Amino acid sequence: MSVVKSTLSEGDLKVVGTALQGALVDLVDLSLVAKQVHWNVVGPRFRSVHLQLDDVVATARQHSDTVAERASAVGVNPDGRSGTVAKETAIASVPEGWIKDTDAVKILVDALGVVIGRMRERIEATDEPDPVTQDLLIALTADLEKHAWMFQAESA
Repeated sequence: MSVVKSTLSEGDLKVVGTALQGALVDLVDLSLVAKQVHWNVVGPRFRSVHLQLDDVVATARQHSDTVAERASAVGVNPDGRSGTVAKETAIASVPEGWIKDTDAVKILVDALGVVIGRMRERIEATDEPDPVTQDLLIALTADLEKHAWMFQAESA
């Protein structure tokens, strides 16, 4: 049952829906990974890394809501359930226990790299079918790239 009638063609809707669902999964998992690391980071740079992680969480949560609402607006049911996220994520899992600040930075650099790479693929895929969704993905990727830059600068 579709409650919302999309203005996109069936083919375009499939491409856009896949891009938005993938983006949602990546953003939900990124927020969870960053929060898990945030709770467990230790080391001399604890405070700066701890605060930086909260910035990533806030960005991922804000954009995940925007992505999910865009999916709904075009007639696609967003699925951010834990089982879906666990099954579809491409982000490596976070190790158990305390995480040294240098390892925390590496975990976030890697996670952001994976998500940004996948977002760039989605940007390309949505160019023709839906420039509105593409713009949304471009904006969120810019924010993620800023976080990636800041974490990479931590590890220099």
